[in-house]
Amino acid sequence: MKSTFDTVSFDCSRNVTRSYSTSFSAAVKMLAPSIRQDIYNIYGFVRFADEIVDTFHDYNKEALFEQFEKDLANALENKISLNPVLNSFQHTVHQYNIPVSMIAAFMKSMKLDLHKTHYKSYEEYNEYIYGSADVVGLMCLKVFVKGDDAKFNELEHSAMRLGSAFQKVNFLRDLKADYEDLNRTYFPNTDLSKLDEQSKNEIIREIEADFEAGFQGILKLPLEAKFGVYTAYVYYKKLLSKLKRTPSMEIKNTRIRVPDYQKFGLLAKCYVSYRLNLL
Repeated sequence: MKSTFDTVSFDCSRNVTRSYSTSFSAAVKMLAPSIRQDIYNIYGFVRFADEIVDTFHDYNKEALFEQFEKDLANALENKISLNPVLNSFQHTVHQYNIPVSMIAAFMKSMKLDLHKTHYKSYEEYNEYIYGSADVVGLMCLKVFVKGDDAKFNELEHSAMRLGSAFQKVNFLRDLKADYEDLNRTYFPNTDLSKLDEQSKNEIIREIEADFEAGFQGILKLPLEAKFGVYTAYVYYKKLLSKLKRTPSMEIKNTRIRVPDYQKFGLLAKCYVSYRLNLL
């Protein structure tokens, strides 16, 4: 029966999330069980696409991505795929009517990572972030509001801003790896080889504005999603505060992290705030 295969597929997407991101996995566990699996399904899909373009250096990335793209199209059309991650994803896409345009925008940004290494204008930069991060937030929002189009439209802008904030924090945290290992620079008009405090602070101010806009949306999320999204928000805000205190030279030479003991402390504080209705 297909239900058995679907269960196996869901397990695979859940394991992908747990294996690739302990922080995101912890945040997903704070979501209501009714929506948790669908967020795993979305994450598994975006993670596999990202892995193709970022890590499979000993293989033909273009061919792998092209095959993944074809398999994705077949999964969406036929509502089944022998790739368990794509089978899980198509289930969520159809259940919540996630627009194909969002998926296409995501795949376009991922494809850019195969060859494009510099973003010279804010137009290019914003288009990449929209596809690589904003639409992922919108896909998750489709799940969070459970088909309530009015609620989705109300929260769409803040979900995009929160997705942008998360992505830009990742860019700043991963400057060294992106620049040295992948020869990529995302921030326009910024010479990463000469990153100074002024340039770093301009980037941080931009991210802080995104966080502020994103937080306003968190306050209006359904209860099933609010605690989990708030947990991710607090973690990324903590990471940004560490980056803000870290000299630009050090950011260029090391990857800033939030230790596990601090993550547990943040989780506890989030839970208290949530239980006391402070959100």
